[in-house]
Amino acid sequence: MGLRKSSMAPTHPELEAEQAYIDKAYASLEASRAAAVRLKDMVEVGKGGTEQARWEREVIHDNIAQRLQALHVGDASLVFGRIDLEDAAGGDHFYIGRVAVADAEREPLVVDWRAPVAEAFYRATPRAPLGLVRRRHFASRGRTLLGIEDELFGDAAVAAVNGDGPTITGHGALIAALETSRTGRLGDIVGTIQAEQDEIIRSELPGILVVQGGPGTGKTVVALHRAAYLLYTHRFPLEGQGVLVVGPNRLFLGYIEQVLPSLGEAGVELAVLADLVDDVRVQGSDRGLTARVKGDLRMTGVVARAVRDRERALREPLRVGFGLTRLVLTVEDSARIVAEARRRYRLHNPARRFVESQVYEALAASGPEDLQPHTVRDRLHGSLEMREALEWMWPLLTPAELLHDLFGSKALLRNAAAGRLPSDVRRRREARGRRTGEGLSDDEWRSLHRPRSTAADAVIWTTDDVPLLDEARSLLGPRRKGDPLEVRTYGHIVVDEAQDLSPMALRVLGRRSLNGSMTIVGDIAQSTGAWAHDDWDEVIEQLPVKRPPRRAELTVGYRIPAPNMAMAARVLRVAAPDLTPPRSVRQDGDPPRVAAVDEPSRLADAVVDAALQEVDAVGQGSVAVICPLAMVDAISDTFAGRGIEHGRATRHGLDAQITVVPVGLVKGLELDASVVVEPAAIVEDEAQGLRALYVALTRATKRLAVVHARPLPDFLRE
Repeated sequence: MGLRKSSMAPTHPELEAEQAYIDKAYASLEASRAAAVRLKDMVEVGKGGTEQARWEREVIHDNIAQRLQALHVGDASLVFGRIDLEDAAGGDHFYIGRVAVADAEREPLVVDWRAPVAEAFYRATPRAPLGLVRRRHFASRGRTLLGIEDELFGDAAVAAVNGDGPTITGHGALIAALETSRTGRLGDIVGTIQAEQDEIIRSELPGILVVQGGPGTGKTVVALHRAAYLLYTHRFPLEGQGVLVVGPNRLFLGYIEQVLPSLGEAGVELAVLADLVDDVRVQGSDRGLTARVKGDLRMTGVVARAVRDRERALREPLRVGFGLTRLVLTVEDSARIVAEARRRYRLHNPARRFVESQVYEALAASGPEDLQPHTVRDRLHGSLEMREALEWMWPLLTPAELLHDLFGSKALLRNAAAGRLPSDVRRRREARGRRTGEGLSDDEWRSLHRPRSTAADAVIWTTDDVPLLDEARSLLGPRRKGDPLEVRTYGHIVVDEAQDLSPMALRVLGRRSLNGSMTIVGDIAQSTGAWAHDDWDEVIEQLPVKRPPRRAELTVGYRIPAPNMAMAARVLRVAAPDLTPPRSVRQDGDPPRVAAVDEPSRLADAVVDAALQEVDAVGQGSVAVICPLAMVDAISDTFAGRGIEHGRATRHGLDAQITVVPVGLVKGLELDASVVVEPAAIVEDEAQGLRALYVALTRATKRLAVVHARPLPDFLRE
């Protein structure tokens, strides 16, 4: 690293001068906000005037509101550093901050961290100083400057560099940020972004960027900062096209929801997969074989065959009375109409009008010579006989209706299970040398069967059903006139914890990508679901690859102290022996505590005791009790029985100081301390038990405790 002149020194000789500059920047920021408020008050969006005038006022009003949002920094520090350039680079200096601020003469006081000139603040190293002679880091609390850390660049700094590992910049500011107590919400790292993180954040927009990062490397917050950077750098066209961030569950979305607003970007859409499918209720997940089958690419063939099975010729001729004669639709004519509709139309529902018109033409042709199809339609449309015939031949269907009928009928499931993969999916897999297994086995299709509900609208679907509903929508098309034909697409999509997404789930995201621009973030070692992937190639092949994918890896662990990482690394050696754990920046830390319980009946009380010890140790910090799902109720009841305030992640998020979290929901979260309960049960109960345990052991930024009644796995007894 550069030659560090001071380490967050509170007595730095320029502390007072820098505080005065920061005060000036805040005063200018407040003046800018006040000007925006005055302008907002001047622009009333009322009912009067022309439609064009009202539209223009609304646009101006929205722009002002966005500007006010961008200028709101709350309790976060406005300025977090300064760079001094050498004479050859202009000899100037720039203050780097959360948002750009200028004085009354429009001279810049603070440069937005995403601006090109700010890149050197994050990227400069002694060997590649990027024109810097000094980089200064500020440690602040709100508006108060607490300390200054300087890094000098030049011959002396280069001579001081040892080792080949990644350079850590602003070490004092970084450690201070890492040791700050967690609040139950993920914070930004805009003041302490490291070079390997910044390279990912500022990577080009087009194409797919895959980011592999172990626990504590900051991959989630890097991905969010990348979304903010891309919106800043590519405001047009991304502001119109939209940016979507997809997380694994709602607990995770609540945990990250403050990061982008803190960076001045409130227009990014946060969602879980279920939010991308309309008009259905989603709750819970499937497990075991059912979850595995629903995520399998072969389900594209099953859904396609289910749609095709609802496009049927009549079983017997349709005969309807028409005055003194009878009109007839033969079985052969109905088969011809169905075949022609399949040939002409890509989507099922839009073809219904064609089928109706052809049915009325065939009926008219069977009557008197001058009988017109529109006359037949006017007389027969809505009759019971016609409704029944058309519903048999070509029913209008919603995705929920299609799957409700399919999963509720063993006969329909058996027929659909024999379907082939659609040709486009088959060709793509064959081109990549992947197996294209056709159809489902008897055990597989039977795992999809469930009792019918009273109506499709009454069904509560699982998260594993969501990709199937979306697949059905892509084949059915709009049911009603005026429904959108295409799904909402986005100019850039960020997918966090992508290593667990099934092939079918990845197809959902691929359909939402406007142009193949995506950031895919995760850790193969933390693949814990029914569709845990062994490499990123399996993920990429289901996405819209329009140019060679780029890959990046975060190798430095900032969050997890080395003693905690050492324990987790023992699990990783067994769970994913080909992967290397991240190198911890924080070498110091309390060793993990392991508490054995003699009687299983005392386990819950021992867990509560351990949690209270962690609260005493971390003060105002957050504590998570991470346990198998089956133990959540017993542990929560024990807290309540002893009168100890606590929260449950599934009900209260992470708002309480002590939160009981099932291991399946803890991925991506960080807390000051964690109590991991019954490792043997976690390994036994979860689909990828070893990896789930690895996740559980890598959530704490400070302290880790393990409480168990059953014997520990061998690798934890070293």
